[in-house]
Amino acid sequence: MKVNISSKNKIILFSAGILLFAILSGIYLYHQVDALERKEGIENFPLSYQPYLRELQKKYPNWKFTALYTNLDWYEVIKEENVFGKNLVPISYSDRWKNTKPGEYNVEVDAGWVDASKQAVEYCMDPRNFLNEVRIFQFEGLSYDEDINHLDGIEKILYGTEFYNAKVSYLDSNGSEIHTQKKYADLILEGGKTSKVSTYHIASRIKQEVGPFLSHASIRGNIQGFEGLYNFYNIGATSSAEPMGAIKKGLQYAKDGNGASQTTKDKYLIPWNTKERAVTGGATFIGSSYIHLGQNTIYLQKFHVSDEKGGELFWHQYMTNVLAPYSESKSIYTGYKNSNLLNDSIEFIIPIYENMPEMMTESPNINPNDYEEDNTKMYANVTNTLNVRTGPSTSYEILTTIGSKEEVTRIAKGKQSGELWDKVRLKNGMIGYIFQSYLEEVPQDQITEIKLSLDKKQINKNEIIPLKVTILPEEAKNEPIYFSSDDESIVIVDQEGNVQGVGRGTATIKAESKTNGVSASISVEVYSKVEDLILDTEKRSLQIGDSFQISATVMPEDANNKKISFASEKAEIAEVTEAGKVTGISEGQTNIVVKTNEGNIEKKVLVNIIPKISEDDLTFDSSLHIEGDEITGIDPSQNTVEEISKKITSKYELEFVNYKEEKIEGTNKIGTGSMLRIKKEKDIIASYQFILYGDCNGDGKINSVDLLVLQRQILEIEMLKPYFSKAGNVRKNRKITKFCGFTLNPKTYFRIARD
Repeated sequence: MKVNISSKNKIILFSAGILLFAILSGIYLYHQVDALERKEGIENFPLSYQPYLRELQKKYPNWKFTALYTNLDWYEVIKEENVFGKNLVPISYSDRWKNTKPGEYNVEVDAGWVDASKQAVEYCMDPRNFLNEVRIFQFEGLSYDEDINHLDGIEKILYGTEFYNAKVSYLDSNGSEIHTQKKYADLILEGGKTSKVSTYHIASRIKQEVGPFLSHASIRGNIQGFEGLYNFYNIGATSSAEPMGAIKKGLQYAKDGNGASQTTKDKYLIPWNTKERAVTGGATFIGSSYIHLGQNTIYLQKFHVSDEKGGELFWHQYMTNVLAPYSESKSIYTGYKNSNLLNDSIEFIIPIYENMPEMMTESPNINPNDYEEDNTKMYANVTNTLNVRTGPSTSYEILTTIGSKEEVTRIAKGKQSGELWDKVRLKNGMIGYIFQSYLEEVPQDQITEIKLSLDKKQINKNEIIPLKVTILPEEAKNEPIYFSSDDESIVIVDQEGNVQGVGRGTATIKAESKTNGVSASISVEVYSKVEDLILDTEKRSLQIGDSFQISATVMPEDANNKKISFASEKAEIAEVTEAGKVTGISEGQTNIVVKTNEGNIEKKVLVNIIPKISEDDLTFDSSLHIEGDEITGIDPSQNTVEEISKKITSKYELEFVNYKEEKIEGTNKIGTGSMLRIKKEKDIIASYQFILYGDCNGDGKINSVDLLVLQRQILEIEMLKPYFSKAGNVRKNRKITKFCGFTLNPKTYFRIARD
């Protein structure tokens, strides 16, 4: 670094929205540096930069971070920038933002703009204050990149202004209105290609300089004496006490370049007598005068700390608004975000100064009287994650998030009125703000280890056993522990550590310290024992040679061991297969014994084998379905005794009884459980049982009463007769889960939902 004393008579400054050419005279200190060094990679940055950049890299792996070594001493830089008139803020800002020196306080350097405080300059110049995903765009490289710069992205940046999606029209020098088919985004794209300047920077710069309205005086084209001239960047618009003086100076530059040579005017397309020439020519001026000289970020255009030619520093500054990089970065970020370009490869060129302070300067918006120094270990008292912000309110950007129970160090405790925010340092070194209500102090005696055990790792369904919990160290045994199950359909646990089996399977119980997140887990297997065996019938009549299938259901449905066996007490009368298929062999009665493998629960089906009845002696209409001694296929709208009798042809006497074995006839309805008895000379030679699917109470009707009956069985309040249970299985799949379009789910206590 070379420090020189020189006499200069010009310093170029650009105001927020106005380029200010301030003529200064006298002797002042300036700097000249040798060739600057740039190195890509987070490892090339100081340690105080790195945690913020690593957080961004984690979210946006395609981003590139280039360290710009300025070789400048931080305190010398602040001294050079903290010169009256070089950095401005709106006069409406609080005094912490403004220079309060006598004779300089609230002195308007430009209309509505006053000199910034040293704190404001330090805050805005420290790159570490802006290493979040929004404000980092003040360090974005501003060279044109055809892979990134698209019309859609330009329009997204222009959104909310009158330039958005608007066709270009303008006035010529005679006041005639010229209409074009091009849009403002087209002009900006062409200007970027020609000038080799980022189109997103051009769009953001236009918004910054002339605002959102096409009526801005610099681009209206109807200012007296400057008809048909346009200046989108306010180049040459120096401050003036005359009404419209600054605007007219900018338009004078648009007219003749303020006496520039013809070569210069040709280079910048002067005169700017069309909007197309003004956009492209102005972008070329910015590119040639700043970006291609090494001031290729918004930050470097505001703070002249880099010069590719090793020239003088601190004088060639595009704007005087000290917050211009801050505000423009948000506009550029929004354009990238809305265009889905944030995951593209983007380079950020970030300055590094020598002898930087350990802590960044706070924003002047943050009142130091609202905080007291602290050094307390805290933890995040939240269930999921907690936002860490760049400042003490939700209006500030999110730096990162921390997890539940994650520890931080509170370095300043909030005592401001209203919502309280604490300033914290994370374990990785990042510094930010957290809402105070979400932080709890870490107790001195913390849990370092939790051990869990059970007397047995396999428990039965509905069985309750206590967890054995050991807390280390012993002094922390009274610290609160939170118990949870990763699958409460299998295992539940209360906050006393009592574990209860709910359903068959394996689940994990976790015990976690509410203070610091130390945890332990244990696996629990729930065994579902066999409790009952349900058959679809208790007795059946069967003709010799015919067969039927016994349907057997092991309860509960999630029982581990569902194996069952079938056996006939008299195989010479009826045989049964391993799968439960029964076949009549000879006339007589016998029991088919069904038994569970676990628990030896036994149920019997009484089988009555009768002689084969000739088809000539007994026939059924094809609408009725006969399986063994069961009759299904009944139409619930035609199920009276009279109607069913017409569908049966028999030389024998027919007798109908309901499920109570009461005789029914005529218009009496046949329902589930009703019987058809075939009689020969008053002796019953065969019998058939009716199943009307949907009728679960035997009244021959299908309605909500049947639904309630099924509900009672599913909730195990009252078990149905096998034939009623079978009638409720309208899908005929051995499981009662659907009833007439309704879903039946016993786990949620008879939740009924439309199928």
